[in-house]
Amino acid sequence: MLDRRSFVFGALFAPIPTRKGKVVKLFKSPDGYPNGLEATPEGLWVGEQITDRAYLLDWKTGEVLKKVETESSNTSGIAYGGGYLWMAANGRALGRLNRPADAAAGRILKVDPETGRTVGRYAVPDGGGVHGILYVDDTLWITCFKWNTLCQVDAATFKVKHQIPLHLPRAHGLAWDPPGIWVTHTSDYIVQKLDLKDGRVLEQIVLDRTDPDPHGMDMYQGRMYYCDAGISPGAMASGSPSAGYICRLDR
Repeated sequence: MLDRRSFVFGALFAPIPTRKGKVVKLFKSPDGYPNGLEATPEGLWVGEQITDRAYLLDWKTGEVLKKVETESSNTSGIAYGGGYLWMAANGRALGRLNRPADAAAGRILKVDPETGRTVGRYAVPDGGGVHGILYVDDTLWITCFKWNTLCQVDAATFKVKHQIPLHLPRAHGLAWDPPGIWVTHTSDYIVQKLDLKDGRVLEQIVLDRTDPDPHGMDMYQGRMYYCDAGISPGAMASGSPSAGYICRLDR
């Protein structure tokens, strides 16, 4: 596996540029348990954790432009690319009756955005759970829990092309911002930008503990957006007063 010593020593001698984020609550998701976001010019895709639906919402109003019933389960991330939705199914369903297609472990579902039909189902590279997922240039970036890395896989073959280490636990939403990739860490209320080559932390944004819980995340036109799923580890309600909200993170 990856040698983390260089990252540890680097962190000791090179302070990470850090700034405080300002959060603006925009609107609630349709079903109230958003755990994945994907930004597109057509609208904001939201993956709901309980119903496992995908919604395309109007950027300004939150109005539903499209609703897609999927075979995902415990949806914890969503991406769009290559003409398909990609749903991160983090195991069996939460808060609803089980269905035959529910995932027993972490799976990535390739979904037709018009019909909701599953056209591909893939295991997470390390065999563990999954939260964030991001589609870029015919590849997918996936959070891998067991390895505590971000893995880049070929979207057609699912072979691992590259991976970089994560520095905090419970990674969730991802956003593309070359030469780095932003990663939301829910338990720490920190969003880190990692170097795409080696995973070095380039900068980070720190949220206040009174801010909405950061789960799914993406960027659009230079602005960062995230959602509060309202669910804590152990499948318990988080009690967050901002549960269900889509937010803008001003940097």
